[in-house]
Amino acid sequence: MTKSRVQWLCTAGAEAVILLGALLVAVIPSSARGADLRSPWDGVAVKSTDAPYDCPAVEHLPVDFVTDGFYALNDPTHSIVDPVRMKAYAASAAPEKRDGNEVVRAADAYRTTGSLAAARCAVAHIEANARGQALTGKMSSNQAYYVQGWVLGGEAIAYLKVRDSGVVTPEQKAVILPWLKTVSRQARQYYDEKAEKHPDSLNNHYYWAGVELAAVGIATNDRSDFNWGMKAARTGIAAVRPDGTLPNEMRRGKRALHYHLYAAGPLVMLAELGMSNGIDLYAARGGALKHLVHVAIEGMIDPSPFEKATGIRQEVQSPTGESIGWAEPFNRRFPDPTITRLLSECHNMSSMYLGGLPPA
Repeated sequence: MTKSRVQWLCTAGAEAVILLGALLVAVIPSSARGADLRSPWDGVAVKSTDAPYDCPAVEHLPVDFVTDGFYALNDPTHSIVDPVRMKAYAASAAPEKRDGNEVVRAADAYRTTGSLAAARCAVAHIEANARGQALTGKMSSNQAYYVQGWVLGGEAIAYLKVRDSGVVTPEQKAVILPWLKTVSRQARQYYDEKAEKHPDSLNNHYYWAGVELAAVGIATNDRSDFNWGMKAARTGIAAVRPDGTLPNEMRRGKRALHYHLYAAGPLVMLAELGMSNGIDLYAARGGALKHLVHVAIEGMIDPSPFEKATGIRQEVQSPTGESIGWAEPFNRRFPDPTITRLLSECHNMSSMYLGGLPPA
């Protein structure tokens, strides 16, 4: 056999192997090629019921979103609220936040009562946003990106809560998942550019974006988005100092304590999303996240360490879904009497930015 003939056979054989491999990948489901991404609500049985649910009318959210921040323009700590700017912000962001609250409320109603009507309500709102390409256009400001991320992250988690209910049609899924991806790409670009230009400025907003990306990654089974969320979490955990505080949040003047709690929330949610996929962020850096949680929550009882560090009297933090509701799954893993007591004083654990009620 000639040398050229041997070369041809080797080349043809290699191409055949590559083609066969491609065909096998095409026909083998993703679950067989590797473990699908999971959420804390997957595999948790919900007994379906015919309980009615009063579903609010769907709001048509804008493609382009115009809003602005609410802190005083001459305040470098971003801790002094400007009443006029706050009024304008509240009005401009009201439809988006209202829709987010309605979606997570419906998703939680399904998880707690089994109401299929509630699940359909949540999906209908998310589908309407997807068909209208809500919040996929121009964001007018940093604050617009923040609201976009809070609402999308909350609704992505709500989707995870109802996706196994049986009410999501293939047609709805085909519309919803690409929309989630479109908005998540915007968030990635925004924060990647910010990280490249000002890496030392990454604070709680970066962790909130991590929740958004991790939730979308699980919903779409996209490890790139999920890993981006885990990277954001690791960035936050790496920033925890030996005393359990975060430097960027400690610069927030009279709201330093508030922002430590506000940063701990998304980091705990990211840890819970990680645990569902074999990633233990609670153990990272010798348990730095646990240290942050304890320091922040103890500050609700005794804010003096934050006041000493900032030289400013701190705003009082009462137990609410936003301030401490996120700590419920943390406290199940790492029981603490102080956290248990404060949670008992919290009348509603729900926070829209975290998709409603925390994982059970």
